[in-house]
Amino acid sequence: MADPYKVLGVSRLASADEIKKAYRKLAKKLHPDLNPGDKKIETQFKEASAAYDLLSDAEKRRKFDRGELDENGNPRAGFQAGGPWSQARGGAGGGRGRGPKDFGIDLDENDEIFKDFFGFGRGRANTRMRGADVTYRLEVDFLEAARGAKKRVGLADGKTLDVSIPAGTESGSQLRLKGQGAAGQGGAPSGDAFVEVAVRPHPYFERDGFDVLLECPISLPEAVLGGTIEIPTIDGRVALKVPIGSNSGTQLRLKGKGIQNPKTKTRGDQYVRFVVTLPAKADTALEAAIKDWAKAHPYEVRRKFEES
Repeated sequence: MADPYKVLGVSRLASADEIKKAYRKLAKKLHPDLNPGDKKIETQFKEASAAYDLLSDAEKRRKFDRGELDENGNPRAGFQAGGPWSQARGGAGGGRGRGPKDFGIDLDENDEIFKDFFGFGRGRANTRMRGADVTYRLEVDFLEAARGAKKRVGLADGKTLDVSIPAGTESGSQLRLKGQGAAGQGGAPSGDAFVEVAVRPHPYFERDGFDVLLECPISLPEAVLGGTIEIPTIDGRVALKVPIGSNSGTQLRLKGKGIQNPKTKTRGDQYVRFVVTLPAKADTALEAAIKDWAKAHPYEVRRKFEES
């Protein structure tokens, strides 16, 4: 893959918000659903997604900028890597073993007091220490998080773990997998694994709590005359009636078509906001018709500006 900054078209100083906006713009243009059968576009979409995966993770981005990771997120030769999916985390439950020198103390390791306390020397075999907790980062698509999904995570020791993503999972949510962390010492229990879920932006859906927002283009005839159109929802396509005289900004609600609340099991709504869209190419017949109509039917649309 090329330089992820170049793939997304952002500078190396771009903020996280700028990176997200750049990816959303590319995703809307390159999403396979909008370009069925186009392998070149599909490849570009995969490259953009991979670039976003790398740069949207603050830790991965720092490592890439320092040269520790290559453009694909893999460790470069000469740098010690912890694996692209995992990061051991010390805490109340564990972490790497720390001896007295880690705290700036230079002690004789034969001292019996510190053998048991720090877990080295002859007392180590009798030390019981709970295993360290381990954190994994898992990226999922918008619809996978909204509808729920089964995903597989690669662990630091090379094993894999199947994870159930509950319907309605939000970006930043953390799933706890009890006993799936590092092994304990001296018969102590293993630590836990925590899976932090990052949800990729969708090309046209946006989430607002448990509601789904969709900006929907409509043609000039549909806006003026009304009609029935098909629109996407997280469950699939549905028919929607466009009221006669709809404007850009006209908003309709589809009750119960939003995202499920994992706690209450109720669903939010989907809001569809219309955007009146003219033909991409100039149309002389349309221009002539509008000129004739405008002469006979003048009307004011900016009066509120005069009142302020």
